Amino acid sequence: MKTTKSKQLFAEAQKYIPGGVNSPVRAFRSVGGQPLFIKRAKGSHLYDVDGNSFIDYVLSWGPMILGHAPAPIIAAITRAAANGTSYGAPTELEVTLAKMIGQALPSMEQIRLVSSGTEAVMSAIRLARGYTKRDGILKFEGCYHGHSDYLLAKAGSGLATLGIPDCPGVPADFTRHTLTASYNDIEGVQRLIKAHGHKLACVIVEPVAGNMGVVPPGDGFLQALRELTRAHGVLLIFDEVITGFRIGYGGAQGLYGIRPDLTCLGKIIGGGLPVGAYGGRQEIMQWIAPAGPVYQAGTLSGNPLAVTAGIETLKRLKAPGLYKKLDRQAAELAEGIGEAAKKAGVALTQTRVGSMLCGFFTKGPVVDWASAKQSDTQRYAKFFNRMLERGCYFAPSQFEAAFLSTAHTPADVEKTILAARAAFKNL
Repeated sequence: MKTTKSKQLFAEAQKYIPGGVNSPVRAFRSVGGQPLFIKRAKGSHLYDVDGNSFIDYVLSWGPMILGHAPAPIIAAITRAAANGTSYGAPTELEVTLAKMIGQALPSMEQIRLVSSGTEAVMSAIRLARGYTKRDGILKFEGCYHGHSDYLLAKAGSGLATLGIPDCPGVPADFTRHTLTASYNDIEGVQRLIKAHGHKLACVIVEPVAGNMGVVPPGDGFLQALRELTRAHGVLLIFDEVITGFRIGYGGAQGLYGIRPDLTCLGKIIGGGLPVGAYGGRQEIMQWIAPAGPVYQAGTLSGNPLAVTAGIETLKRLKAPGLYKKLDRQAAELAEGIGEAAKKAGVALTQTRVGSMLCGFFTKGPVVDWASAKQSDTQRYAKFFNRMLERGCYFAPSQFEAAFLSTAHTPADVEKTILAARAAFKNL
């Protein structure tokens, strides 16, 4: 595989951009080699500057559920751009998208649009603290909720990938109100809430963890969180930045039948453009300025291009059978990769929820961060590079999810399984 232009661009990028990338995991540090510079994308494929093509299972880390550059979305964005790219004033489009989100996720009675998932979570936690008049928050090891100072404690995603235990620049005082528990360990949560519940504003959780690889919630885990938080007057926040409209039109809360107090969204609701949102019960959301005293603002919030892309994406996700087809294809891919690993004698633990999937290079079950980090990351790096050579682009990290889109074809899945069979040999 020729990578001459990518190498040249990466060398130049490092002169002007820290580490040569604008988000750490893109640097390929945990898998070796150098990142590929992408020139364009269409459907299920990426095309780099050297002319290589890849079946894409990263999908911009999840948003591209309809595949890359779907014609109706591009046409809608183009029409919107002709009317102006930003107004800094209300638009009908914002009302339309908020209404669509609220209809899909009834727990979100009112919604505030922002520009990123990080901003959504940061704002939701500020709101929770203002509403409850408490400072404490409880999060789970390996769950990533953006790069806000007080949420980087024992976080997943890039921190897990790069092995960064604590982040310089974050004062210890900023995290002293942050408690951490093990994902899927409801007894541990019970102990923490019993001891600190009177100080906790919220419990925040990825209902399906997607930033330490894919880790589904255990039976009853989310239900127990809902009961515990309600009993102690603690708000329950679902971080559905990844899962929202990904594992079903109603997100994880629809799939598992849980109604959180607040929800954070991103990725898919912007159709591939920068966006975020948070929302919840009206009585809580009315604390947000200008309705209430908790301040939050953003120049580009509700950007007309991002909102347009989101509206057009959500319209198409209502197509009958769409999620069933995605689930079926993801199951076929996971089954094929699993059989290839077994035949090659490679220890692989697979997890999947809908069109989110992951293969951990470890024998045991993966239920939390402690079990996820038992994975053989060096073996994953070899697998990643072998798959890349065979035209399959997975996340350059053991601790990230793989995704499918409606643009992926049976031929894409078949080619990927064949590539995996070859990649697993003598791994």
